[in-house]
Amino acid sequence: MQPLVIAIDGPSGSGKSSTSRLVAERLGLAYLDTGSMYRAIALGCLDAGLLEGPDLDGIITFTRDACLDVGTDPASPSITIDGVDVTTDIRRPEVSACVSTVAVVPQVRAILTGQMRRIVEQTGRIVLEGRDTTTVVTPDAQVRVLLVANQDARMARRNAELDGISHADLTDQVVRRDRDDATVSQFETPAPGVVCVDSTEMTLDEVADAVIALVPADLR
Repeated sequence: MQPLVIAIDGPSGSGKSSTSRLVAERLGLAYLDTGSMYRAIALGCLDAGLLEGPDLDGIITFTRDACLDVGTDPASPSITIDGVDVTTDIRRPEVSACVSTVAVVPQVRAILTGQMRRIVEQTGRIVLEGRDTTTVVTPDAQVRVLLVANQDARMARRNAELDGISHADLTDQVVRRDRDDATVSQFETPAPGVVCVDSTEMTLDEVADAVIALVPADLR
């Protein structure tokens, strides 16, 4: 089959992950959560004590030397680092709080971007979601979408995902992380050729339908 790459970017809580997995399942494509790669590196650096300061040279070295293995099954995405399954651990609040510390380091972004591109090339037919996917990682993707939603909707969605989260932690996960990431990534306005989809008033199925409608019929 012909290669098909669908890239979805957008702010926190806009529905990137849920939409990407559903689109991948419907079209029989692989799925790559690029954010999980940053989270895995953040977890490793946190455990190694490299985030105190932070130790930028140590973070870069750790990222370069780490062995990431990313599972691309949309029904059961997974990730291991140096042979250890961290699929669950990367979602811990303390990791969410520090992931931007590593994600804003240009050298870290360059290393992981290269790995993301290799996964896309090896897979061929894939939906990938996360920062810079539409502009830096796969600027030549057949479908590029910026998924947005207003802040109230994004906060509500993240609150539903993270049962029992405090308002302060919720604000940190949605507002502060977007502010930090915006220093190195443009995900608030669509780049040329990127289609903007506002999911504020849409159901998950409707958003998935909107993305799939952008896929040329001969590539489905």
